[in-house]
Order: sequence, then structure tokens, then C-alpha cells
Amino acid sequence: MQTDQALQLRAANLPEDIPAILQIWRSAVEATHHFLSQSEIGALAELIENMYLDQVQVTVALYGENPVGFSGLADGKLEMLFVAPEAFGCGVGRALVHEALAAYPHLEVDVNEQNPQAHGFYTHLGFKQIGRSELDGQGNPYPLLHLRYSGPRQ
Repeated sequence: MQTDQALQLRAANLPEDIPAILQIWRSAVEATHHFLSQSEIGALAELIENMYLDQVQVTVALYGENPVGFSGLADGKLEMLFVAPEAFGCGVGRALVHEALAAYPHLEVDVNEQNPQAHGFYTHLGFKQIGRSELDGQGNPYPLLHLRYSGPRQ
């Protein structure tokens, strides 16, 4: 992604930001969560919009006026981190994680075991696996890896 503007982070303005957040979420999930069916993605999108966004502190990442990513924090856990595919590798995810770490130095996050790209991203930032669950948060057979920030990689 080519941009001549600096990345900015701001608190989400809900409900105004919901369409952009849902677009980022869907495009990121379709690019990285190949193990999910379209019907599962649709069901999750409804949960994101109607339930999950109300349960987290949402931060939006923008280049200018263009939202390119978002995170959702609750009780020391990074519950959501999604970046638009065109902004992969541009530092958006790293910036959102660093902002979360400023508030929660022992930040935790769950990643789907079938998403090695996300696991590698968090490992690269200094997260270590502290557990594993056979089922995801909706009770589906998509194992979760539980990670905690343990400091910069050596």
C-alpha cells in the first residue's frame, strides 16, 4: 500500500465506523481464515456487528481518512485485530499491538491454529504460547492457541 500520510490511531466512533470495520474484518478474514466457510463467515459477521463490538474497546487505524485496520481490547486481552489485506506488511497490526501493550504490558491474545500467518506475526512481536484449546469461542472445532506477550524477541 502506497501512502504519503502517516498512520493514525483513534478510538472508534460507533456506530459510524461499523461499516468500515465490518469491511476490514470480512476482507481480512477471507484473506487469512481459509478454513472457514462463507456461511461461517456470515454468521461471525453478524456476531461482530451485533454483539462483539459492544464488548471491546475499539481502536481504528487510518491512513488519512481511510480506515485500514482495527483492534478490540477487553480486560487485558486483544480480542480482535484485523488489517485490510492491502495494508498487510505496512505496520498497521504492529502499531495496534503496541498501543494495546502500552495499556496492558502482559497482553494476551488467541489465534486460530489454522492461521499460521497470525501466529507468526504475534511470535515475531514477542508473544509466547501459554495454552491451547481444541474449540474456538463459538464451540467449533477450530483450535485456538493462547498467547501472552513476554517482551521483545531476543
